[in-house]
Amino acid sequence: MSLYSFGLEPLSCHAWNKDRTQVAVSPNNNVVNIYEKNGKEWVKIHELTEHSGRITGVDWAPESNRIVTCASDRNAYVWTLKDGVWKPTLVLVRINRAATCVKWSPLENKFALGSGARLISVCYFEKENDWWLSKHIKKPVRSTVLSLDWHPNNILLAAGSADLHCRVFSAYIKDIEEKPGPTAWGAKMPFGEVLLEHKDCGGWVHSVSFSPSGDQLAWVAHNSSIAVADAAQKKEVTQLSTDRLPLLSVLYVSPTEIVAAGHDCCPYQYTYKGPGALEFVKKLDIPKQSTKGSMSAMQHFRNLDKRATEEDSNELNALHQNSITQLCVVSGETAKVEKYSSVGLDGAMVIWEFKH
Repeated sequence: MSLYSFGLEPLSCHAWNKDRTQVAVSPNNNVVNIYEKNGKEWVKIHELTEHSGRITGVDWAPESNRIVTCASDRNAYVWTLKDGVWKPTLVLVRINRAATCVKWSPLENKFALGSGARLISVCYFEKENDWWLSKHIKKPVRSTVLSLDWHPNNILLAAGSADLHCRVFSAYIKDIEEKPGPTAWGAKMPFGEVLLEHKDCGGWVHSVSFSPSGDQLAWVAHNSSIAVADAAQKKEVTQLSTDRLPLLSVLYVSPTEIVAAGHDCCPYQYTYKGPGALEFVKKLDIPKQSTKGSMSAMQHFRNLDKRATEEDSNELNALHQNSITQLCVVSGETAKVEKYSSVGLDGAMVIWEFKH
C-alpha cells in the first residue's frame, strides 16, 4: 500500500499507461498532468492543455497509447504522442451540455462518452476523412449520464445515470466491426438496443462495472447501495443497502469479489455469489496509529476544555483524508486484480494490494 500526494487540489479522475510507469491525473481543473515514476517520487513530464472547462474524464488506451479526455466545455480530445509531444485531435461529439465520463472500448477501436445532454456518444475513427465521428444513444436516457463501462465483448455498454436508472446498451457500429455473437444479455444487438433497464436504483448511479466474464454488472448509487444484475440468472438484480456514506466508484477485481469506495474515504470489499448473495466482506484500509494512547490524561482534558469535543485531531483514521472519486486497476488480469489505485478530493493517490 503506497500513498502519494499530488498537491492540495482535489483529483477528479486518473488513468494509467500500459506498463504503469506513467499516470495521467486531473487536479479538478482544465489540465491533465502526466507523471512518471522516478524512484519513489512521481515527476511531472507532460501537461495536456487544450480544454477550456473542468476535466471530467480521462482514459488511456494501453495498446495504441492514446489518451482520451473530456470536459465540461462539451469537448473531447484524443491525444497521440508524436516526437515526445502529446498532440490533440478534436472529436465531433455533438453535445450541448458538459461531458461527464469517457471510456475506451476493450479493442480500442471506439470509445464512449457520457454527458449532461441525456445521451451517450459512441465515437469511432473514420479513416477516409481522418477524424473521429460519433453516433448517439439517446433513448431512453432521461438525465445526465454519470458512469460507463464496456462489456469484454467490445459491443455492450453499461451506463449509470442521474435518472436513477442503470442500463446496458448495444454499441455495435457496423461500419467498423463484425456482427457480434449472442451474449447472456441478449442476441439482437442493433446500435442503441436496450438489453437491461433497471428502473429503481434509489439514487444517482455513480459507477458501473462489468464482471470479468461480462455476465454480471455491479453498480453503486447515491442512496448508499451497491447492486449486481446477473445476466446468467435472467438478469435478476440483487441490491444491498449499507449504512455508510454513498459509494462513488466500483470495480470488479475477480469473478466474485468487488471493491467499492466513495465518501467514506476508504475502499470496501463485497462478494457476489449469485442472486440474493451479495455481502459485505471487510474494510480494506489499515487505520492510522492514533496518538490518543500516548497522550497524558492532563493533555486529553486540556483538549476537551479547549475544543469542547472528544476529538483530539480532525485527521481521519484512514489513508485518504477525503472522498475517493475513482478506482482503477493497476496490475493483474481482470479476473484476478492484484493492485488497484484510488484518487480522492484530498489530492492523494493510493495504490492498494488486493489479497485473493
